[in-house]
Amino acid sequence: MHTSDPTSGRKAHIPVLLRPLLAAVAPVSGVWLDGTFGAGGYARGLLEAGAAKVIGIDRDPLAHQMAAAWAGEFGDRLRLEEGTFSDLDTLAGEPLDGVVLDLGISSMQIDQPERGFSFQKDGPLDMRMSQKGPSAADLVNHGSEAEIADILYHYGEERASRRIARAIVEHAAKTPFETTLQLAEVIARCLPRPKPGQSHPATRSFQALRIAVNAEFTELAQGLAAAERALKPGGILAVVTFHSLEDRIVKRFFQLASGTEANTNRYAPARAETTARFTLMTKRAIDADEEELAENPRARSAKLRIARRTEAAPQAVAMADIDVPLTPKPTSARKGGR
Repeated sequence: MHTSDPTSGRKAHIPVLLRPLLAAVAPVSGVWLDGTFGAGGYARGLLEAGAAKVIGIDRDPLAHQMAAAWAGEFGDRLRLEEGTFSDLDTLAGEPLDGVVLDLGISSMQIDQPERGFSFQKDGPLDMRMSQKGPSAADLVNHGSEAEIADILYHYGEERASRRIARAIVEHAAKTPFETTLQLAEVIARCLPRPKPGQSHPATRSFQALRIAVNAEFTELAQGLAAAERALKPGGILAVVTFHSLEDRIVKRFFQLASGTEANTNRYAPARAETTARFTLMTKRAIDADEEELAENPRARSAKLRIARRTEAAPQAVAMADIDVPLTPKPTSARKGGR
């Protein structure tokens, strides 16, 4: 099963982990929301599997432009909304039977050099999913050394964050960054040459900057809470993650919301009994099988977690309680900074 890319006429693989998702939630029915619409693969899959209606949300205007070529075939069964999934309960405007979130960057974004997400091809240093607000160039050209280092460390788990941040600030003081390859080259000079099979030296730094530019972790925490508010009793929340930081947040949210969090410290105060707001449908995250990996190598790091909403009232969850990495507020900025 494939979906076409209206912008190029080429075939694109099905979204990561769509097949196991549909198998786990079958039979698909009712109103679903695809909070990361992208090229529409999840929405199309849900509709073809039997969903009465799918509401697609995406902050990227390009996603909506692409959908114009095919969305009409589903009539009023598909409704698109431009916005962020942190507001999905408001944008949906009705109780939901299911919510799916496919996190991170989409193939259509990373494959377009002009969007500035990738260091593989040169393009403007942008990284904005919504194409609005401060860009990655604004961040590296105007942020303080401490601010940049904290972003690289907390959002990219980059051990050489201080060294890289210092090099970025020194370079930007002489020649402001404008393109992705400019930044990738500066980062690469700070790290050992990768061995065969290792990722590009700039991988973690680019991930961190993208997360910061788009406030992805805050969006994720707020999106999980919005899904909890929007789902009917018995409704399903499915989340696909692509790196350990995302997965840790989702795993922790489901543990707390389902009351399955393990008490690893016997000396800690006993936790108050809580009413489960979700029941876990997968004890462990679902990974891509060999067939999917052969079709799409990008699925190798993907993990799918699924839970079902109970009748318990929704509750607010503090970001610290679900391990959302937060960078310290910047104490200073370079001249011309935000």
